[in-house]
Amino acid sequence: MKNNDLNFKAFELSKSSLLKSIQELQPDSKANQVVEALDMAKSIYEKHGEWTDSIATHLVNVAQICLNEIGLGTTSSIAALLHETIERKWLTPVEIEKKFGKAVASIVLNFTQISGLDPKDPKTQAELFRQMLISLSSDARVILIKLADRLDTMRSLSKEQPDVRLKRSWETFHLYAPLAHRLGLYRLKSEMEDLAMKHIYPKEYKYIIKRLQETTASRNRFLQSFMAPIEEELRRRGFTFTIKGRTKSIYSIFRKMQNQEVDFDEVHDIFAIRIILDTKPENEKSDCWQVYSIITDKYTPNTERLRDWISVPKSNGYESLHITVLGPENKWIEVQIRTVRMDEIAEKGLAAHWKYKGIRQEQGIDEWVARVREILESPDTSPEDKVEQFQMNLTSSDIYVFTPKGDIRKLPAKSTVLDFAFDIHTEVGSQCIGAIVNGKNTTIKQELQNGDVVEILTSKRQKPKKDWLTFVITSKAKSRIKQQLRDIENSEIQEGKEILLRRLKNWKIDDVDEALRKVNKHLKLKKPTDIFILIAQGKVDLTAIKTLLTAEEEKPAVKEDIPKPEAEKAEVKESSDYLVIDEKLVNIEYKLAKCCNPIFGDDIFGFVTVNEGIKIHRTSCPNAGQLNQRWPYRVVKARWKGSSKAGAFQTTIKVTGTDEIGILNRISEVISKDLRVNMRNLNVSSRDGLFEAQIQLYVEDTKHLEMLLYRLGRVQGVHKAIRMK
Repeated sequence: MKNNDLNFKAFELSKSSLLKSIQELQPDSKANQVVEALDMAKSIYEKHGEWTDSIATHLVNVAQICLNEIGLGTTSSIAALLHETIERKWLTPVEIEKKFGKAVASIVLNFTQISGLDPKDPKTQAELFRQMLISLSSDARVILIKLADRLDTMRSLSKEQPDVRLKRSWETFHLYAPLAHRLGLYRLKSEMEDLAMKHIYPKEYKYIIKRLQETTASRNRFLQSFMAPIEEELRRRGFTFTIKGRTKSIYSIFRKMQNQEVDFDEVHDIFAIRIILDTKPENEKSDCWQVYSIITDKYTPNTERLRDWISVPKSNGYESLHITVLGPENKWIEVQIRTVRMDEIAEKGLAAHWKYKGIRQEQGIDEWVARVREILESPDTSPEDKVEQFQMNLTSSDIYVFTPKGDIRKLPAKSTVLDFAFDIHTEVGSQCIGAIVNGKNTTIKQELQNGDVVEILTSKRQKPKKDWLTFVITSKAKSRIKQQLRDIENSEIQEGKEILLRRLKNWKIDDVDEALRKVNKHLKLKKPTDIFILIAQGKVDLTAIKTLLTAEEEKPAVKEDIPKPEAEKAEVKESSDYLVIDEKLVNIEYKLAKCCNPIFGDDIFGFVTVNEGIKIHRTSCPNAGQLNQRWPYRVVKARWKGSSKAGAFQTTIKVTGTDEIGILNRISEVISKDLRVNMRNLNVSSRDGLFEAQIQLYVEDTKHLEMLLYRLGRVQGVHKAIRMK
């Protein structure tokens, strides 16, 4: 009971503190809605048994950071209080919108999307990750609330396990602190770095803390002796001013010690002095330069260290005058001179040094930072009202997707799976047959979205096709596809040329050039090499070419009075060395070998068996080599004669492709309906989004089979159709 009372009191104190902040910072805002949001969050967490002091503290702290340290208003505070409810699936965007409006619902939903990102290697891909965060955030407040959430996480990180502390600290170092720096949130950035260092370099952190504590008294004495004559002169001239001593952040001191290879005592600019003038806007520049003159009259300046960001403000709007002078005890000290207005902007983080000391820039983020800064520092309206209308759409020309290992890839918007595959590697792109995107099978044409996790599926049998150029948009993919298509074309030209020259030789046609001219003219081909490509692809009937080329040679033979007996003798002589296989062969017993299933049109040979007569094998039969080597005296030459018997020859084909709905139906339609081929057996296996089908069927001859394989290869979803050996 006592614990419940304590929890209730702590919660009410947090609520009162938050309400007070809102009323002080934005007296005209709807503070009651923030209280309603906090009560709703409490009710939902309690309903699911997860309401604790730490949860309550975290939610209120994030809202307070948004208000006090970033300068956002009630909409962001409400979103901060509800920022985990959609992620945990306790509330829907519709429910939030009904209660608090569309803007809050949109922010919470967007926050959920970026919270799901988990950078595997924040050090090497930090810049891409920061760009992706911005790309995924349609509202600037999403990023700012994310930074507030991370800062509070770092402030309470000591409660976590060591591995969690290290992971969060490295992410903060490389991702969130630099992003806060760019957005002008300098104080957030410095605190994040110090808190991260505490867990990554604990010994060095404790050492610097100890040395700072030990030197506090001496620094105060130095500051007093340094400022005494300056304060006197400022008062004499009638200036109203405030003086602040600012110690460099722990991590900045640590970096100086590392970079300069010195100890703590040898770091000269451990702290700086800031003089803040309360003056009228029209006198700001002249008053700051008067103070500069007073200081340099008292102490020797280092002119090389003068930084004038008053005459020419930084591109992000930062204004201040920085000088380094030699003070008492011959110690160098930096003095920053600015007005109340300038200091408020800098302290709120609205004009941070996001280009300070060479942080690497990206044009898109710089533009976005400038726009956010402009919105937040606008004096005429509240930052909340301005941000309400602010839509980034800054990196809409790019998307960011993950590999299965968590690597981030940056691609143009509307990039497809195939673009992503070629971005990984040319070989991966060339063999790409599809992908698994967010756990679902997709085709190579699928457009990718921000945050997609993409696993590419490949097949060694896959080759680039011309139509790929119609749906890839990256120059890398297009150039690689074009190059590979040229390589494939050159290979097909060579292959087709060898086939045709061999056939011309067999047909006893000596004038190759004339033969090619006739074929190209007959087929109306544009380029001389087109015939070779068609032959290599199996799109030309070589028998028809033979008929075309030999027709004119046979006609004169008919006109001449060549005695028929001589012609018959020639045919008999030709046949005497071959076993002629046709339907009239009755005196010789033969069978078609099952090991290779020869069909009409195949190059064949006969093998004399002991008990089963002659068996007919394809010359490409896997057993051909052994038979010729061991029993050459039992091998007889054979050839086909006449025409094939419709549907008489059994063969097996293999079809591979993408496992998708309707694919087998499309294949069976081509086989059974279009080509009227009789199927005997069908065996299908599927794995990783791909299928492989082995089909036994009956064909008339090799020409019939070639047409079948060609038609199957053109079926949508089929990658390859081949005859099995």
